[in-house]
Amino acid sequence: MIDKPLLAAVIALLTLSMVMSYSLSTYTVLLFHYNDFHFFLRQSISIFIAFIVMVILSKLDPDKWFAPVGLTLFFSFFLLMIAMQFMPASLVKAVGGAKRWIHLGPISLAPVEFFKVGFVFFLAWSFARKFKEKNHMGFMEELKSFMPYIIVFLIAVVIIAIFQKDLGQVVVLGATLMIMFLFIGSSWKFFLTMLTGIFIAFIGLIFFAPHRMARIKSWWSTIQDSILSALPFKELQTLRVETTVKEPYQISNSLNAIHNGGFWGQGLGNGQFKLGYLSEVHTDFILAGITEELGYLGLALVTLTILFIVFRIFKIASKVKNPMYYLFCIGVGLLISFAFILNAYGISGITPIKGIAVPFLSYGGSHIIASCVAIGMVLMVSKKVPRDSTGKML
Repeated sequence: MIDKPLLAAVIALLTLSMVMSYSLSTYTVLLFHYNDFHFFLRQSISIFIAFIVMVILSKLDPDKWFAPVGLTLFFSFFLLMIAMQFMPASLVKAVGGAKRWIHLGPISLAPVEFFKVGFVFFLAWSFARKFKEKNHMGFMEELKSFMPYIIVFLIAVVIIAIFQKDLGQVVVLGATLMIMFLFIGSSWKFFLTMLTGIFIAFIGLIFFAPHRMARIKSWWSTIQDSILSALPFKELQTLRVETTVKEPYQISNSLNAIHNGGFWGQGLGNGQFKLGYLSEVHTDFILAGITEELGYLGLALVTLTILFIVFRIFKIASKVKNPMYYLFCIGVGLLISFAFILNAYGISGITPIKGIAVPFLSYGGSHIIASCVAIGMVLMVSKKVPRDSTGKML
């Protein structure tokens, strides 16, 4: 028996995604003279495909199909991300020097979304085979054991952060990798050493990319007064950035949209900031759009649903005996958690905007289908959880 509460929670968010794709895309529809139901229909088709894939995967026998599906995801989309850098402009159009989508007629595919799921499977599959017994290892032995995974991650960093200029996805993958290192039994010394190395590399990726530096300065200008005024050291005042813009345009309107929603919201379809003020309100800023129309109450319900999905995934992980299933479920839960946190922090100005989609909510077929593939595999695994006669987990 699959985990029905998890499936129900995912369906609830997918349904809300369709509704908000119609409600929040008003300005874009008028601007580009699309049909009123343009985004609603496209999102509905993506969700229908994603739902079918999720159900099919949930019906499969994990002992027979789990590993083949996961390995296919990892290797095929890893190779596809490399190959797309050499594909003709008719298939892969560079936007700002970044090649992120493969265009096949009306269909656009973002391989990185599927690679994230495959990467988590690869870690779970390999960790379960390599570290069956958690023996105490010295630092150098740990470094030697984990080096192959670090190399794979670094190759992914080059492809995603440099060629695709998508640092947000790297942050999600890096954070997931580090936490999974802990779950497999790495020492705190190794963990902190790797964390330091990743932080230095992260700073390097920012400093050597002018567009990222501009985004960091823009973000810092919004919070510098509140932080530097609380610090007594005069030397730190040199960190102040002079800017002619009081607040970044998108963040300012995002915060205003959230404030305008209040507790109950302006009502479905009655949002004002979707009318050209937030250019990507049905994609990256969908949480701001939901808050304006459905209020803090709507945002709280969305947040609680995401938390419930992560809770059910972790609960399934805690009940299965196969270490590969356990680690995969942990990885999927981490992917969803980090993506939601980064997006929520970005639209509220706590951290710079990363361009990360909200799981199961943001407009876009690739991330919707990839997320449902991950949930389908978790549901496949959930059939291995022992249950009582009523279907409750034992």
